[in-house]
Amino acid sequence: MKWSEIEIHSVNEAVEPITYALNDSGASGVSIEDSADLTREHEDRFGEIYDLQAADYPAEGVIIKAYFLTTDDFLKMVPAIEARIRGLVQFDIPLGDLTFQVNEVNDEEWATAWKKYYHPVKITDRITVVPTWEDYTPENEDEMIIELDPGMAFGTGTHPTTQLCVQALEKIVKPGDEVIDVGTGSGVLSIASAKLGAKSVLATDLDEVAVRAARENIAQNHCENIVTIQQNDLLKGIDQKADVIVANILAEVILMFPKDVHATLKPNGIFIASGIIEPKHEIVKEALIEAGLTVYHVEQITDWVAIYAKRGE
Repeated sequence: MKWSEIEIHSVNEAVEPITYALNDSGASGVSIEDSADLTREHEDRFGEIYDLQAADYPAEGVIIKAYFLTTDDFLKMVPAIEARIRGLVQFDIPLGDLTFQVNEVNDEEWATAWKKYYHPVKITDRITVVPTWEDYTPENEDEMIIELDPGMAFGTGTHPTTQLCVQALEKIVKPGDEVIDVGTGSGVLSIASAKLGAKSVLATDLDEVAVRAARENIAQNHCENIVTIQQNDLLKGIDQKADVIVANILAEVILMFPKDVHATLKPNGIFIASGIIEPKHEIVKEALIEAGLTVYHVEQITDWVAIYAKRGE
């Protein structure tokens, strides 16, 4: 089989929306090479060991690679994919000096290329995300291991927005809570919620590829008795109530459903919203407040923000 690789050189702030656009266009895998990974001090906080090679990374910014089966339909789609990505600037998403090119690759290259950038990540003192193909020995008996193969879905545990959400869930989820994970991607947040003691978790995603990936990861972590996965558009048609709702999606998408969040939360329930680039977090805060929620905490890693909001009694 012949495969094509779309290679995009951009900036860190654009990783999530570009990745979403590529997956939504039918990518069969995405890899991210972030120059910041070479200087980010992972080991200072949790003691991870990384063996990164400078030659694998751009001198600056981020290189995002997406893999597509080379067909006539794909070749016709390329201009539209490029236009969609360049059009992200209309949402005030910085793209830097974006470059876009298409390369030919073979089957083996795309299937394994992104895996060399994905290693065990200790997100909190208790929670570590481990790729299913890596060997990892827990540091102690209390460590929670999430085994993950994201496939084409977003959410490896390495991105700041995912880390912000897992850290928030560790603080907020209590045994017996009912949780809804909106835009579940790989299912990592649903699995974390289950391992933290949630009684039930509803994981939703509009993308059927994400639904399949999440279902596989949920089974891999033996959480299928707690987590239910379904294809759904945000909270539309969801009539159950939740103690905690978490959404790691773009700010523009979060702005589409604050009223639904308020209606779905139980009294004193908490909404964790991430995937928000720092310049947009005030707009999201205002929308949540307008919907009747109380914003009581904000966390930030690099340029990414997570907002904690609470429904009143």
